[in-house]
Amino acid sequence: MKIDDQYASTRQVRQLLNKVPEVTIYFWVIKVLSTTVGETAADFLNVDLHLGLTGTTVAMAVLLATVLVVQFRTGRYVPWIYWLAVVLVSIVGTLITDNLVDNLGVPLEVTTVVFAVALAGTFAAWYRSERTLSIHTIITSRREAFYWAAILFTFALGTAAGDLLAEGMDLGYWRSGLIFGGLIAVVAVAYSRSWLNPILAFWIAYVLTRPLGASLGDYLSQDPDDGGLGLGMVVTSVLFLATILGLVVYLSVTRRDAPPVVPSDETRPAPLR
Repeated sequence: MKIDDQYASTRQVRQLLNKVPEVTIYFWVIKVLSTTVGETAADFLNVDLHLGLTGTTVAMAVLLATVLVVQFRTGRYVPWIYWLAVVLVSIVGTLITDNLVDNLGVPLEVTTVVFAVALAGTFAAWYRSERTLSIHTIITSRREAFYWAAILFTFALGTAAGDLLAEGMDLGYWRSGLIFGGLIAVVAVAYSRSWLNPILAFWIAYVLTRPLGASLGDYLSQDPDDGGLGLGMVVTSVLFLATILGLVVYLSVTRRDAPPVVPSDETRPAPLR
């Protein structure tokens, strides 16, 4: 084989490496923990450190943009880079909703609808461009851009929907958590019995885990007078960040969630499946 052919072959393999981890139990555990951190960390930076919503949003947005540049330039899935990006997207998504509601006075009902429409529009543009919404073929920069845009809107939508139930409808944190947990269970059953498309099931669950994690974070961190356990934002954030760190280190060593190389025929546009 010629050197040019070897280079081309190596380059092709690199292009076919999925940038998203396999969806395992570790994926969902870290996802829920990251949503909790997104809620508590945003409140900690805003309230405890007195950065304010605007200052916190700017700082986190810059940090997120920096990490995403690293993520896009990485040719494969690297656990610590990927999950750091997810945690930061969680924080920024929370802050976007908080800015609209607290600074601009947009009702939670409106923000929920707006982000639902934005997410649907992202999916429509993604499918129109790539003919698939599968996370198992995030192998090009364009697909990855659609993926992270969708992730951002799922966090913003989840924040708005969670706050709408817990605060707007005055259901409280633990009741809201039970509701969203029950909805996730319904999705899991529907998926296991093939009543629900796998891709649709994944994205519905991804949206629902955001308010589930936020409700858990609020329940642990808020004062008992406000319906929480009173652990505080610092303790809750450190506890969950330490757990995420431990799991990411474990996955980095064991590669238990490493995605396989995508066959070349899967790079072609395919029907929604």
